[in-house]
Amino acid sequence: MSSLSTPDYEAVEQASRRLAGVAHRTPVLTSTTLNRYLGAELYFKCENFQRAGAFKFRGAYNAISSLSQQQRQHGLVAFSSGNHAQAVALAASLHRTKVTVIMPTDAPPAKKAAALGYGATVIEYDRQRESREAMAEALVHEQGLTLIPPFNAPAIIAGQGTAAKELFEEVGGLDVLFTPMGGGGLLSGTLLAAQGLSPACRIYGVEPEAGNDGQQSLQQGRLVSVEAPQSIADGALTTSMSPLTFSIAQRYAAGVLTVDDQALMTMMRFFAERMKMVVEPTGCLGAAAALSEQVDLKGLRVGVIVSGGNVDIAKYGHYLALGKPLQC
Repeated sequence: MSSLSTPDYEAVEQASRRLAGVAHRTPVLTSTTLNRYLGAELYFKCENFQRAGAFKFRGAYNAISSLSQQQRQHGLVAFSSGNHAQAVALAASLHRTKVTVIMPTDAPPAKKAAALGYGATVIEYDRQRESREAMAEALVHEQGLTLIPPFNAPAIIAGQGTAAKELFEEVGGLDVLFTPMGGGGLLSGTLLAAQGLSPACRIYGVEPEAGNDGQQSLQQGRLVSVEAPQSIADGALTTSMSPLTFSIAQRYAAGVLTVDDQALMTMMRFFAERMKMVVEPTGCLGAAAALSEQVDLKGLRVGVIVSGGNVDIAKYGHYLALGKPLQC
């Protein structure tokens, strides 16, 4: 169990009030084609239209808003493969606060460019040989910066939960909800939102097949770490959940599912061709799991969180070409 306090639905409500008028209330879209194919009603919460291109803005802004003025004045540090880096950079700029973000050398160039564009100082590291946590800890110790972690913080989790809160408010109670999963911040926040608004909803985290630490953790009843995963879902390449996100998932989640890269590319192609929107590989995890038929959805009301749309344009074209047309 984590030493951090566990947030609850009230924390999600507080985050929602902080984010009002700042974060976009993103659209909820449907697809007649997919509804017919699965025999279900699917509702896509499209966080690819969120500020900074992903749900991460919600948690970052809420976390920075929760800090003292003194902490913001001293500056911030964050580590991320991309979306959290962009989100913290934008949220920090809105608070007129300086931030350093630690990003892997192989992070998508577009995500690095966005973080720089929002005014962040970017430090790169080799994810195979260096520890981003250790680098951040050194900056906290040497420069007095405050760490804004990607998922292991109550304010981050509560902020991420506002996406599901909006979804439930717009479409009502759901039977099943799929959410992309890396370190478990979005899953944890979604679980808390459901406790307040749709407690009977079965919620599944979805991670890349190559990095199923969350699935193993829930199955074994203990926190499991894996080697750095190799997947096109760059926003979900964590090696482990945190004690805090694991404890929330262990208590409330229906389970963790996995999908492979081919399924992600096929889903990217469907979103582009049929729903006319750009979704990054990580953002396709939930939708790909829904179509994988790992869970029987016939006759059910189903939510899918589309977590982001930040993808390198050159790679995007390559992924679309490799995606298979859905036989719907």
